[in-house]
Amino acid sequence: MTAPVTNTSAVRVGDRDREATATRLGQALAQGYLDMTEYERRVGSAFAAQSRADLDALLADLPVHRMRLDDPARRIARHAAARLSLHLHLAAYALMVVIVLTVWLAVALSGGTWYFWPIWPILGAGIGVVGHAIPTRLAVHPSRCRRTP
Repeated sequence: MTAPVTNTSAVRVGDRDREATATRLGQALAQGYLDMTEYERRVGSAFAAQSRADLDALLADLPVHRMRLDDPARRIARHAAARLSLHLHLAAYALMVVIVLTVWLAVALSGGTWYFWPIWPILGAGIGVVGHAIPTRLAVHPSRCRRTP
């Protein structure tokens, strides 16, 4: 059994860590903090890195290193996008219901067949809307999925 590592910068890194660093280096290139030569050198070093300290050194002088992934503004923007997506899905569903019912009514009045076939597309698409709404609502309001003792 090995002893636990107390220095986190000496921790070995895996491919996922290397790819995350390369992504941040790409962001720095896109934002103009690095030129292409420096970017290529740093990405090569990132994929050759063995420890957390090696990766941190590649990002130390860049502002993207300090970017918080759990930034409240980013979280609010993601929730707003999720709500907009759900509202668009609901609007498309309502439009589909109106069209299907209009076609059914026109066929029923002209042909005299009153079988209510629109129930099937309405139910089928409704399941999709519910499947979209539940996770969106829980993501927007995470307190609803937690139980209080």
